[in-house]
Amino acid sequence: MTKLILSRRSLIRTGALGGGLLLSGCDKLYQQPAFRGALESAEDLHRVTQRALGGQALAQEFRPADLSPVFRANGSKEGAGEAYKQHLAQGFDRWALRVDGLVARPLDLPLTALKALPQRVQITRHDCVEGWSAIGQWHGPQLGHVLDLARVSPSARYLVFHCADIYGGAPYYESIDMMDARHPQTILAWAMNGRPLEEAHGAPVRLRVERQLGYKHAKFVMRIEARETLAGLYGGKGGYWEDSSGYAWYAGI
Repeated sequence: MTKLILSRRSLIRTGALGGGLLLSGCDKLYQQPAFRGALESAEDLHRVTQRALGGQALAQEFRPADLSPVFRANGSKEGAGEAYKQHLAQGFDRWALRVDGLVARPLDLPLTALKALPQRVQITRHDCVEGWSAIGQWHGPQLGHVLDLARVSPSARYLVFHCADIYGGAPYYESIDMMDARHPQTILAWAMNGRPLEEAHGAPVRLRVERQLGYKHAKFVMRIEARETLAGLYGGKGGYWEDSSGYAWYAGI
């Protein structure tokens, strides 16, 4: 069945839609009618197929020898705001991840607490809608463990990731549903290629949701909010690019 599905990875990597995939920004590429139409036609197929498989199909994992010599930073390369800059200068010693919304136990988790949870290390490929891919190693706790600590309500259908970067003059945010949140490869990565995340790659913590395109992998995560609906949140479509440029919300690959 999966062989019949239009592969977004293939379109992005090979340029099958014809010319100019390596552009300066995701928005320019996505506005190409042929490229946008192909991705959107694959959207429902990917989501339905993943759900039919129980939502637990794994993204491909690689060997250390496959690591890319250069891993470009996608999206914003700097966190924004005085509070973030102060945390950065302090090595995030006083930083804490806020987990709230539809939870029985709101949390403020410092990096030490995230590192104390069971850890997952995975080497996966990051596919950006700009047209490039890179393989990197990611290290962090499974998001599901954090949700269990917070005792997320059964009424929560989505998780929203509020970030410390400003993109196009607006706060960056992203969202996923609870099935993807509890996928075994969905982690809160605090290290990349064996080292703590650099600012350009989203320090102190970034989301890795390995079966989605790069813009879903929120960087500079400051707060995770459990919600029943995305309505009334910023543009109401579940993410910065979804609101501003009509990107697909699921963005499955």
